[in-house]
Amino acid sequence: MKLILPVEIASEIQLNLPLKTQIVCVDCDGNLSADASDAEIYFNWFNLKPTTLHKVLAASPKLRWQHTPSAGVNHILTPTFLAHDIVLTNSAGVHAIPVAEFALAFMLYHAKHLGKLQAAQALHQWRSDLEMQELTDTTVLIIGAGGIGCAMPSAVREATIASRAKAFGMQVWGSRRHPQPLPNFDLIVGANEWRVLLPQVDYVVIATPLTPETKKLIDTEALQNMRESAYLINIARGAVVDETALITALKAGWISGAGLDTFYTEPLPPDNPLWTLPNVFITPHCSGNSPKVIQRCIALFLENLQHYLTQKPLINVVDKIAGY
Repeated sequence: MKLILPVEIASEIQLNLPLKTQIVCVDCDGNLSADASDAEIYFNWFNLKPTTLHKVLAASPKLRWQHTPSAGVNHILTPTFLAHDIVLTNSAGVHAIPVAEFALAFMLYHAKHLGKLQAAQALHQWRSDLEMQELTDTTVLIIGAGGIGCAMPSAVREATIASRAKAFGMQVWGSRRHPQPLPNFDLIVGANEWRVLLPQVDYVVIATPLTPETKKLIDTEALQNMRESAYLINIARGAVVDETALITALKAGWISGAGLDTFYTEPLPPDNPLWTLPNVFITPHCSGNSPKVIQRCIALFLENLQHYLTQKPLINVVDKIAGY
């Protein structure tokens, strides 16, 4: 059996492979270290370029399974990929801990005026006039109550946005495609029912995958229906938000602010108005970053490899039609 592995972690994975397993290393530009024409498995790495993916697909016509370290797969589901009969699995769940912590950091940043306090420190100003808020008894709506928002592989099940919010005494509501009771949620509604909740929530956290159905899901109507005191947090994909509508909402005061870790175009262009809006906290798509994430990615891949070798169902199989 032959595997195509990212050069960054190939040596670490090789130590855990069955005897007589062959590996081919691939770098970020799609350069392969050996013949991959009979490779069955491809483990791509972070920030996969379309050109790299297409090079690997062209060089390995016998691929049967591809695993990605990301939770989102919109960058993989290209027409070229979909033309191949390849099972795709993702790493939903491995980023849960850092992303959940980041979502709460955005909330605390807003509630405790941390940006204003740090600016005052730089000017040697004593800002005792700021009205601090508590998270206790506020309400958060998690759009996409699955994946990072809620249910995970058991190793990180406890590290969800919902459970962290609950620990702060928040009311936790969520939406998902198939609504059902979930731990740490006070209310779950269907994917098309969350809009009626917007006038009642203090924080909206976007945790849904990017699919044709969710592109520009947060539109003018949604932003106008939110409270003026509400705060929007995006730790999913930038294109889930209509960026033009968001800029209008932030300038006009439809909402109080936004914590944004993802954007339609990344890196965010220097001339994008979001950079200069005082009620926006911008981070460079880093909410899922943690040294432990890489180890979880490797562990998940090796567990899935055992499933593959023993013909058990793979973990985190992506529905290529649904897009997640």
